[in-house]
Amino acid sequence: MPNPVSKTPLLDNIRDPEDLRRLAESALPQFAAELRQETIDAVAVTGGHLGAGLGVVELTAALHYIFDTPRDRLIWDVGHQAYPHKILTGRRDRIRTLRQGGGLSGFTKRSESEYDPFGAAHSSTSISAGLGMAVARDLAGGDNNVICVIGDGAMSAGMAYEAMNNAGAMNSRLIVILNDNDMSIAPPVGAMSAYLARLLSGRTYRGLREFGKQLAHRLPKFFEERAMRAEEYARGMMTGGTLFEELGFYYVGPIDGHNFDHLLPVLKNVRDAESGPVLVHVVTQKGKGYAPAEISADKYHGVVKFDVATGAQAKAKSNAPSYTGVFGKSLVQEAMKDDKIVAVTAAMPSGTGLDLFANEFPKRFFDVGIAEQHAVTFAAGLATEGFKPFAAIYSTFLQRAYDQVVHDVAIQSLPVRFAIDRAGLVGADGPTHAGSFDVAYLGCLPGFVVMAAADEAELMHMVATAAAIDDRPSAFRYPRGEGLGVEMPSEGKPLEIGKGRILREGSKVALLNFGARLGECLKAADALAGFGLSTTVADARFAKPLDTDLVLRLAREHEVLVTIEEGAIGGFGSYVMQALAENGVFDSGVKFRAMVLPDVFIDHDSPAAMYARAGLDDKGITAKVFEALGRDVAAETVKLA
Repeated sequence: MPNPVSKTPLLDNIRDPEDLRRLAESALPQFAAELRQETIDAVAVTGGHLGAGLGVVELTAALHYIFDTPRDRLIWDVGHQAYPHKILTGRRDRIRTLRQGGGLSGFTKRSESEYDPFGAAHSSTSISAGLGMAVARDLAGGDNNVICVIGDGAMSAGMAYEAMNNAGAMNSRLIVILNDNDMSIAPPVGAMSAYLARLLSGRTYRGLREFGKQLAHRLPKFFEERAMRAEEYARGMMTGGTLFEELGFYYVGPIDGHNFDHLLPVLKNVRDAESGPVLVHVVTQKGKGYAPAEISADKYHGVVKFDVATGAQAKAKSNAPSYTGVFGKSLVQEAMKDDKIVAVTAAMPSGTGLDLFANEFPKRFFDVGIAEQHAVTFAAGLATEGFKPFAAIYSTFLQRAYDQVVHDVAIQSLPVRFAIDRAGLVGADGPTHAGSFDVAYLGCLPGFVVMAAADEAELMHMVATAAAIDDRPSAFRYPRGEGLGVEMPSEGKPLEIGKGRILREGSKVALLNFGARLGECLKAADALAGFGLSTTVADARFAKPLDTDLVLRLAREHEVLVTIEEGAIGGFGSYVMQALAENGVFDSGVKFRAMVLPDVFIDHDSPAAMYARAGLDDKGITAKVFEALGRDVAAETVKLA
């Protein structure tokens, strides 16, 4: 295929895939180059996931060129590689609002475009969703295609294989694109590989294969099985993919995911296949076409705003350490004192801060891949043998392993320590990554210790506390981003289990904090003092076991008691309310309010804007106190002015 370079830009005239399909095949390389540059320029402005998207530019163009999207369903697993897809599907004019308040989501989102048939922000869901769509199509008598694009990293999750096993057994027409950009599972990709892929995916070969099957069926069973196995192994030796064949998929590949001469004929062939699930193995390069990304260790997987010319990323302006960094350093400190401490993560060593631990103790560090269920039970197994596992998993990802938390950890009372990063609202990643539910889903489990760090110094102490708990499971949660800039201790000290602390004494109002809203509570206390409302500020530290003595004292000594937490209803505030009810405190007339995240999924924005919308900033806390008192904060503010 000739690849002439036109002087006329193509992307400006492409608003959707229909426009793309009007181009000659020879124009696609130029279009891909422009699409790649637009992706780079957009992410430089907004930040976000860059490397994965750059790796699938040609694949994105080829899929929309060959398939009739949105009638043909195109599902991107995880979704962080879908920025080029968004540009191509009518959202280019908004692409510089990516991950900004009121702007485009950083992931695929059904409500955003008809070209996003399934919302995805957690990995390994695409094949299951795609199979559901394919079966629905069959039941309805439809004939459209369903295409799932899944990365090799996402194939480390068991859910992907569960879906493939089911798809192979059902034999519905389904196309899975395995985007191999990291695992190096492919043999050399070149002209012979492309030729074989084109040959084996074509009608002629598949027709001969079907004829051979029918002929083999007429033979005695022994010869039929031998003949079919011989054909399978012969293809496996030429192309690989025996595992996928065993799962019931027709395997094609590997092919070069950056070469339209290889992509287009194979995609045409699988598009026109009449039955059965097909897996196309495509090899790509993360960060392709942008030199700073290509040479970076993480291929610019996730970036903040950066300079396109140099690749230099903007540096955060903060004197406070990040919570993630504090956790990583604190765990290293504890592990230096105790060689039984080990660390487990599910494909997030740098995201959880465990890369620091891995550098110091490589033999005591375990990255199990995108396999949270396995990570939890693996940690439980370590605990049975006297080791002290710290499983560092984002709050939102730990949800995927809840059955293992219950059965393999809690019921057996195994001392697995859960370091729960990204507690509360997380900003640009939006509701799919918000840590909203962990207090509720862990606090209801018998025997669990549940803690939340109010600041970075408290996080150090909670790491030390978890290391010292040997008789039951424990968890401590902390947010994304920087701490409050408090003075840091030289080392963490174990806290007294189930005991909170009082930071400021007052007489009228009590604010009982659980988690990282402490700074907002202190600011609210200052504001309330300006209205003549003497305010106590306490930090619970523990949701379970609850410091009932502290709760009862605050309720009995103040007219208003307000709990503040970065979690959904059913968490800390509910435990406090239960304690108050059981001890008859409501009979004394205390005005109690529980401040939690509202019962909605809050769209992406800056963390400050999201917490303001949730009513969990200092203004929201102040307003809640006035509401409990039956007073109008706005009117009294005017009087003060």
